Amino acid sequence: MEKGKLTENLAENDKEKVVLAAVVRDRQEMREAEEYLDELRFLAETAGVETVAVFTQKLPYPDKRTFVGSGKLQEIKEYIADNEIGAVIFDDELSPSQTRNLEKELGIKILDRTRLILDIFAQRATTAYAKTQVELAQLQYLLPRLTGMWTHLERQRGGTGTRGGAGEREIETDRRIIRDRIARLKEQLVKVDRQMATQRSGRGSLVRVALVGYTNVGKSTLMNMLSKSEVFAENKLFATLDTTVRKVVLENLPFLLSDTVGFIRKLPTQLVESFKSTLDEVREADLLLHVVDISHPNFEDQINVVNQTLHDIGAGDKPVFLIFNKIDAYTYVKKDEDDLMPETRANWTLEQLQKSWIARNSGMPCIFISARDRINIDKLRKDLYGMVREIHEGRYPFNNYLY
Repeated sequence: MEKGKLTENLAENDKEKVVLAAVVRDRQEMREAEEYLDELRFLAETAGVETVAVFTQKLPYPDKRTFVGSGKLQEIKEYIADNEIGAVIFDDELSPSQTRNLEKELGIKILDRTRLILDIFAQRATTAYAKTQVELAQLQYLLPRLTGMWTHLERQRGGTGTRGGAGEREIETDRRIIRDRIARLKEQLVKVDRQMATQRSGRGSLVRVALVGYTNVGKSTLMNMLSKSEVFAENKLFATLDTTVRKVVLENLPFLLSDTVGFIRKLPTQLVESFKSTLDEVREADLLLHVVDISHPNFEDQINVVNQTLHDIGAGDKPVFLIFNKIDAYTYVKKDEDDLMPETRANWTLEQLQKSWIARNSGMPCIFISARDRINIDKLRKDLYGMVREIHEGRYPFNNYLY
């Protein structure tokens, strides 16, 4: 699909201004809600737009009709009227009816978190395979939302008592076209999946290691360092879409290292389905290197998201080497002596945090590094060599001539 053809591309105007909106559930902490909105703002920035305002409302659950309540909707509407706003982005997946109602009430483009992520993937896809995967996900998202795109044809429908006007016929035609296109894309991906499976099976006896982690934690930087290659790395979400596989040799022991797409909260189900082959690299790996951005204030939540995603795709039982990256950027808040509030993790020094995680994860190896500043990299290579060698020896006990 031509980028922006069926889903408008947010980045057509780099200076387009947007506002963000979110519902804070009753049992949700405000800290967590603010973190989600920070991530949504980062997603919007990655898509090439500028966030100028954020609206939140505390509700037991989102309004079925317009997601936010009528009062908050009016507040957003007034802000839009006073400012040049191109779109409103909601931090949840909207139903087709909610999207239609919001567009009718606010009179501008409405996007949800899923469509925003799909738009970013469309911008980032460079290879034919990635573009096919993204197009499939876009069409699967678009199919149930076609009705709202044809409201401008309502006036063309037949007179009183008639059914099946021009608008309805156009919708059914488009639905059929999209369903046919989805079927063809799935057939294409099945063929590519077979080819990639054949490639994976033909890689011989080498141990396979996969980098996994939340998006923008430094996986590609680590990949470049270990494999001495030039994988694209950027301080933006989803800088890597295509899986990259490189042969790495540590102390005469070769193995395959793959860099995969980063995970994120509420990763659209359409993308999980479309990127099956990419995720197969994770499912079929012998060892996972779970990279964590320790400088992120809520890195533990990100660890939980990655662990849940690994479980969801059938890779939850893989051996894991936990790599805490970006220790060069770690900061903490030093408590004043007269501060009587209980100490939190935000008050821990890096040394305290290291001791805590090493003690807590006695059954899982972990290390603290800085890929950018090359801190503790020699130990990382040594530990990784030991793990790969153990896997190799377990698989080929009589084939240890490499060492």
